[in-house]
Amino acid sequence: MNANQKELFIKNMTENLPTLRKKLDISQEELSEKIGVSRSTIAGIENKKRTMSWNMFLSLLLIFIKNEDTDKLLNVMGIYTDELNAFIKK
Repeated sequence: MNANQKELFIKNMTENLPTLRKKLDISQEELSEKIGVSRSTIAGIENKKRTMSWNMFLSLLLIFIKNEDTDKLLNVMGIYTDELNAFIKK
């Protein structure tokens, strides 16, 4: 997987992060505690003032993939595709 592909996944996660977080009914603070970052980091990403790292993307992906309500949305949002699944399984 090249850098451009990773950037696209990160962009899709960034654009949909508020929706996914609200679907789980958790605050920025609660989400930040789950992945080990500050609340201001989550706020900065949601406000597009900060760029999400690949490691943060993977941490968020793990949280959203393990929830029945958000798991269904990830493919539709272009966040978790068959290609990314194959890459992760390697």
